[in-house]
Amino acid sequence: MTFERHFTGTPWESKVGYCRALRAGKMIFVSGTAPVAEDGSTFAPYDAYAQTHRCFEIIQKALESMNSTLADVVRTRLYVTDIGRYEEIARAHQECFGDHPPASTLVEVKGLINPDMLIEIEADAMVTESPSRWR
Repeated sequence: MTFERHFTGTPWESKVGYCRALRAGKMIFVSGTAPVAEDGSTFAPYDAYAQTHRCFEIIQKALESMNSTLADVVRTRLYVTDIGRYEEIARAHQECFGDHPPASTLVEVKGLINPDMLIEIEADAMVTESPSRWR
């Protein structure tokens, strides 16, 4: 089996030793994705809804680089710093997946790398023979 890796060029990838996404056969594993803005700052500090959407934008770009889409996602893991904000987070998750919801887990954690980040998301996808079926 061959492995394909997707890097975004952020300093964390080389510093920590990981890639944004790894494809092994039909499976794609997307690393924990934080709500980072284009300039490296936190996207929409303290806004759980906007941060959730931003995480999925980054995940979507990684998937697209491997000929996949959010429609191929079979599992998400959401790590949040305030479980009381689950309604905002759940609404953004539902909007991103609509008619093709994945299995999902939502877990409260003590903190993330930056205190103004409220969420970090992992995603696993399975690429089908016909990836354009959802586009």
